[in-house]
Amino acid sequence: MLRLRVKEVAQDKGVGLAKLSRLADISYKTIQKIWRNPYHDASLSTINRIARVLEVPATELLEDVSDDLVPEEYRIY
Repeated sequence: MLRLRVKEVAQDKGVGLAKLSRLADISYKTIQKIWRNPYHDASLSTINRIARVLEVPATELLEDVSDDLVPEEYRIY
């Protein structure tokens, strides 16, 4: 399962929710969902826009996680 590392990368770069939303031109609600749930479905377009703002390759925002390591509340059945 893919895990989004948006929160960690943004915090490392000193970028908060509101600033990321504004600079990436993505709704605050969408960024907030990704921030709170690293397993949230996000389009490639969204990931690419976030990566561009954070000045990292899009692949840096993705982490392949073994299904057994995914917390129960984020599992998809």
